[in-house]
Amino acid sequence: MKFERMEIRAFLDELASESPAPGGGSVAALCASLGSALVSMVANLTIGKEKYKENWQLMEDVVAKSESLRFEFVDLMNRDTESFKTFMAAMKMPKATEDEKCVRKKAMGEASKLATEVPLLTLEACVEMTELAYLAAKNGNTNTISDAGSAALIGEAAGKAAAYNVKINLPGVTDETFAADFKARMTEALLQLSTNADKTTEILDKALQ
Repeated sequence: MKFERMEIRAFLDELASESPAPGGGSVAALCASLGSALVSMVANLTIGKEKYKENWQLMEDVVAKSESLRFEFVDLMNRDTESFKTFMAAMKMPKATEDEKCVRKKAMGEASKLATEVPLLTLEACVEMTELAYLAAKNGNTNTISDAGSAALIGEAAGKAAAYNVKINLPGVTDETFAADFKARMTEALLQLSTNADKTTEILDKALQ
């Protein structure tokens, strides 16, 4: 069953169970989707308010992007768990002969690549989401500035959580070119993620003294 079709209680029960999936990667994507929804709320509560008329177009652009990200994060929730199951299936492949060992090793390498790429995509999407949260905090309805700030911090936490999942799976990526690319992308994304969160926090600290 797709996670978005589950009731909240059922999802939490599944998360808390002895099953290793869903795990941190799916939770990171879930949290990021909630942050995106908050950004959309701030933008929607700005559009149509005469006081913020000059920002309506910007907020319309923000809500279009944040809604797209919201659904992307939900998809990443499912893909993260699916990639883990693929890796576990590869681990269980037979290894009695040299040929079987070779096939298993190749399958595990491909599965590790997928299990690394999915949380990396979550991290990179969190960078986009926190940039939107910054725009919402800076240009949105001031009555909802705390929501924009919350979205930025949620996005930062979700992105960092996703990065942990990249790091733990990265050693299993046997393709050195892919591994180097994943690591470089992760490092760059984490820097931008912190920048977005920090500049949003600065706005909140000044506004909520």
